Amino acid sequence: MCGIVGIAGFMPVNQSIYDALTVLQHRGQDAAGIVTIDALNCFHLHKENGLVKDVFEASHMQRLQGNIGLGHVRYPTAGSSCASEAQPFYVNSPFGITLAHNGNLTNAHELRRTLFKNGRRHVNTTSDSEILLNVFAAELDCFPNYPLEADNIFAAVAATHQKIRGAYACIGMIIGHGLFAFRDPNGIRPLVIGQRTLQDGRSEYIVASESVALDTLGFNFLRDITPGEAVYVTGEGQLFSRQCAQNPRHHPCLFEYVYFARPDSFIDKISVYSARVRMGKMLGEKIAREWDTLKIDVVIPIPETSCDIALEIARILKNPYRQGFVKNRYLGRTFIMPGQKVRRQSVRRKLNANRAEFRDKNVLLVDDSIVRGTTSEQIVEMAREAGARQVYLASAAPEIRFPNVYGIDIPSASELIAHGREVEEIRQMIGADALIFQDLAALEKAVREDNPDVKQFESSVFNGIYITRDVDQAYLDYLESLRNDHAKALRARAEVQHLAMHDEN
Repeated sequence: MCGIVGIAGFMPVNQSIYDALTVLQHRGQDAAGIVTIDALNCFHLHKENGLVKDVFEASHMQRLQGNIGLGHVRYPTAGSSCASEAQPFYVNSPFGITLAHNGNLTNAHELRRTLFKNGRRHVNTTSDSEILLNVFAAELDCFPNYPLEADNIFAAVAATHQKIRGAYACIGMIIGHGLFAFRDPNGIRPLVIGQRTLQDGRSEYIVASESVALDTLGFNFLRDITPGEAVYVTGEGQLFSRQCAQNPRHHPCLFEYVYFARPDSFIDKISVYSARVRMGKMLGEKIAREWDTLKIDVVIPIPETSCDIALEIARILKNPYRQGFVKNRYLGRTFIMPGQKVRRQSVRRKLNANRAEFRDKNVLLVDDSIVRGTTSEQIVEMAREAGARQVYLASAAPEIRFPNVYGIDIPSASELIAHGREVEEIRQMIGADALIFQDLAALEKAVREDNPDVKQFESSVFNGIYITRDVDQAYLDYLESLRNDHAKALRARAEVQHLAMHDEN
């Protein structure tokens, strides 16, 4: 998962892009990058591993000159964590194009070969984002005229849709032209557009992963970019848009609402906060209906995505809601940390139990989801060590049984605690006295209520249905070879050795 933002304006955009990335930081904590185009039509790029606040110093910001730019925050899925993999990427031909991407291409390996063999284009990293950029650049190179017309850019997007598969929300810039953005024909990854009117009547535009970036910068939300649609903003501030896919469908990622997106964002006309409150309502009603024999004294969230969910469960069950865990906010998410041993150690550095809320109580712990089960097992242990008599665990999401292929680092099937296991076996492995999962139909109903036009979500991690219809077992096996902990450890070791050699030189 990544966060992207692009701004086409009439004032310097470096600080605005920085500020937008800070509120999109939850979407990626591995690396950050900003690129701008100045008045002389030159790219200015800075990207490194780390959080936004650590990557950009005053000297970097001063060099990021221009009234148009884009930014990216990243965490790696199958690719490397090396700084060279950070986005945005750029190519010099045609004109000079830069691009940032959120998602994952399921035919990246095939595209890489085709680009080299037929397009004479070399992709220098393992990132599918660089592949996507080169596919688009090759299509744009088919038009000899300068300057390009909006029709040319939309034709290049349409041709790109025909060649690439998977999930992708993209923002890019073309030297001498302006900013463009497009979304995959299934609308899996989110993308929104906003507008800000200056005192002289001119309009500035922003495109971002989540609406919270617009709120922060004072842009008015215009709408979600629709599946398959592309938008183009010229250097003069003129906005064009067009549907560029032949058969677009709307299948937004369900996990965005469960875990990734900020609660104050709206995605595809759905309030993330309201969806999570309704998840709590649905789950609370299930517990009251099917688990009425549990003697619950207190409801405690596992911070912090589940807090709103747990509060609603407590209301339904008429039990006290308490903050039983204190979170150290200066550590990264365990979800994205490679290596089971490191992940286990991190849980206790990240959370500490407030003993006063556990001692001699039967506690219902609430989490947004259970992936590997590592965090859940550790937290159940912590609750017992803090004095809890009985520890029950409820998940706002159903069992995650299948890997994600659309840009979320939900690990290989063999590393998912629910893969091939029944709930009772999972409960025993976690060590809880009761384990309760949300039903998939209830989860989808909770999210869909704001926007009944969404007929089908991308829910593959729960049901194994991959809506792009191009995912087979061979691809899943290939993905597992890239994503499992052993593969990530080997890449991490190679990167450390590379950095050591670089320092010696």
